[in-house]
Amino acid sequence: MNERIQQLVDILNEARRIYEQENRQLMSDFEYDKLYDELLGLEAKTGVVLENSPTVRVGHEVVSQLVKVRHDAPLLSLDKTKEIAKLEAFLQVAPGILSWKLDGLTIVLKYSGGALVQALTRGNGEIGEDVTHNGKFFRNIPRRIDYTGNLSIRGEAVISFGEFERINSEIEDGEYKNPRNLCAGTIRQLNSRIAAGRNVDFFAFAVLEGPDFVEKSEGLQFLEREGFAVADYKPVNPQNIAAAVEDFKLLVNDFDYATDGLVLTYDNINFSNSLGSTSKFPRDSIAFKWADELAQTRLLGIEWNTSRTGLINPIAIFEAVEIEGSTVERASLHNVSIAEALRLGVGDEITVYKANMIIPQIAENRTQSGFGGHPALCPVCAAATQIKEENDVKTLHCTNPNCRARVVRTIAHFAGRDAANIEGFSIATIEKFIELGFLSNFSDIYSLQRFEAEITGLRGFGEKSFANLMTSIEKSKDIALPNFIYGLGIDNVGLAGAKALCGHFDFNFQSIRKATPLEFIAIEGFGEIIAASLHEYFQNPENNAIVDAALPHLNFTTSAPPATQANPEISGKTFVITGELAHFKNRKELAEQIEAAGGKVVGSVSKKTDFLVNNDAESQSSKNKKAQELGVKIITEAEFLGLFGPIRKAFFDDGDGLIEDGGEHA
Repeated sequence: MNERIQQLVDILNEARRIYEQENRQLMSDFEYDKLYDELLGLEAKTGVVLENSPTVRVGHEVVSQLVKVRHDAPLLSLDKTKEIAKLEAFLQVAPGILSWKLDGLTIVLKYSGGALVQALTRGNGEIGEDVTHNGKFFRNIPRRIDYTGNLSIRGEAVISFGEFERINSEIEDGEYKNPRNLCAGTIRQLNSRIAAGRNVDFFAFAVLEGPDFVEKSEGLQFLEREGFAVADYKPVNPQNIAAAVEDFKLLVNDFDYATDGLVLTYDNINFSNSLGSTSKFPRDSIAFKWADELAQTRLLGIEWNTSRTGLINPIAIFEAVEIEGSTVERASLHNVSIAEALRLGVGDEITVYKANMIIPQIAENRTQSGFGGHPALCPVCAAATQIKEENDVKTLHCTNPNCRARVVRTIAHFAGRDAANIEGFSIATIEKFIELGFLSNFSDIYSLQRFEAEITGLRGFGEKSFANLMTSIEKSKDIALPNFIYGLGIDNVGLAGAKALCGHFDFNFQSIRKATPLEFIAIEGFGEIIAASLHEYFQNPENNAIVDAALPHLNFTTSAPPATQANPEISGKTFVITGELAHFKNRKELAEQIEAAGGKVVGSVSKKTDFLVNNDAESQSSKNKKAQELGVKIITEAEFLGLFGPIRKAFFDDGDGLIEDGGEHA
């Protein structure tokens, strides 16, 4: 029995470490809770509680390059229950407040003198990470508040489902599995420009330091008056707690943020403080986790889907069942390790549920006939597959770098903001349409109308969603030629290069298609590599067939866009951008400023280049060396801004001088 306790401690600690530090999942929430409850039972039965048991430890030390800061007081996790009766018993001694348990990243914000001075992650509960540089970019927090004393508040940083879909559709080198992982990855970035480009929301749920209040609800009302978003809450007592839980439950499906339950806490602050805590849990609060609606079904098989990164994901396919008001017939198994642990075989009797009432998962395999193994060949391109193992988690990968699964990335890139800009066409939708045979390349986007009946019949994709998508596709038919060429995804050809290409050929697409490598090399900033990429792309019959299928649907912009704020110091000049930026969110934003002022941005330095923008003039980069050899002037961002004359405060200034830490883009 002691051996089983040690085994459970090791498994649960490793699962928690991977989840908290690497934003990955070793097992489902259902399986974790099941093992955790088993460990609790064994500890109670034997009296054996190991020092590193997850039932007594708050968490693991966070591995990060971010500065570690000790919290003023430990941020303990919460004990949990799935029983309404326990909530009613909890409230017998005092009334409480009930609010969402948001599934994001716990953050402590500190204000002093009315300004934000620090943002800390929860970390291991005692020591957190300083993420102030990213905290100031939370979309909905006030930059200044009326209260000028020291204020410390605890809350949850979250990313909405809509923002999750948008960001995932724009990330070319891999997707995040869920909004919580995306939020954690965003906040822990060392470069604040990434956080500035993503909409992270913060919801407060407790005042840790500040004005004196009698009730916690008074503190929440104070925070709302100061401009903070507060997690929705309800005053509750033993008589109305069941109804309050049901009210929250009815809102889950339409709630735009991930939630794994509710939090119940006593409202009176002095009473709460008098209760103290255990080594892990405060005694004044408890988490209520949604009782999972379980359904029994039969496994029909495991489908292996190759992602755009080459990762091959196992998907369990089972006889359709109704759970939480919708039909479910497939669930992600996440990785090979989980499929092996469940011993899944065709025909097995399985129990399925929706994690957090949203994501289909397999809870257990009742018959366990045995895992049949992973495919030896990629299901998309038939290339050999390879198992990779990291931290005891096995994943399956396609070894072919040119796998046809790249079609997902190709279509997503074409539909992206800087290309066709098809709003609402998410990665998930593209993958679903490919899976169902509606799409095989980007030109098929313009023939989706013929699948109206099939698409409107899909779960979560009714007539309104279809109509919105068709409207976005119709708008995309009017497209600037540089955006179209960029959308083709030609190796080494970015948006700036596409603009230079179109300008050189007077926006004549057929001339571009027929050009020779020597003609491409003649373009300012183009070298042999870019020329070869362009020539190879347009010499490929398959590429040309796809392009030809799309052309009848498109209306190209045939002339260069005019400069909107022509500047004599910039107009007609050629710029190259390199290195890290401080005042612009990214190179694209800087390039847009140059082009708006009448300048041109190219990718490489040549004798025709007027300026190389680089904040590190002493860098030994190839572009710096080339500029020095050719006598091209190297300027910093500040010097570039100086070309405008007086800096326009409305764009470049946050009220205290030039923007630091990547710029304020609220």
